[in-house]
Amino acid sequence: MDTILIVCGAGASSTFLASRMRSLARGRGLELSITAASDTELDDHLAFLDVLLVGPHLAPQYAALSTRATDAGAAAFLLPSTAFGPGGAEAALESALELLTPPITNEGILHG
Repeated sequence: MDTILIVCGAGASSTFLASRMRSLARGRGLELSITAASDTELDDHLAFLDVLLVGPHLAPQYAALSTRATDAGAAAFLLPSTAFGPGGAEAALESALELLTPPITNEGILHG
């Protein structure tokens, strides 16, 4: 199962986004682990991570967070400022799915 982590400053807004993304993924028949944490908890999750989504308010720290994720073998993506608004969960899920290799589709794994 692929693991997606969303980090933000305190973990509160990312928790709501993760919940909405899990619901969307279940509705599409996708088996994903989607969790949230504060940026200070990132090291606790790196060993199990496939995709790191970084909250837009952490843009100044994105380079460092992204480096830590990629050094651990995970992809990273800076969420846009709209991520926590209407439609943000769908866009965040799509961004995460694009980073998974091979990509996950409704039909399972898409082979290139």
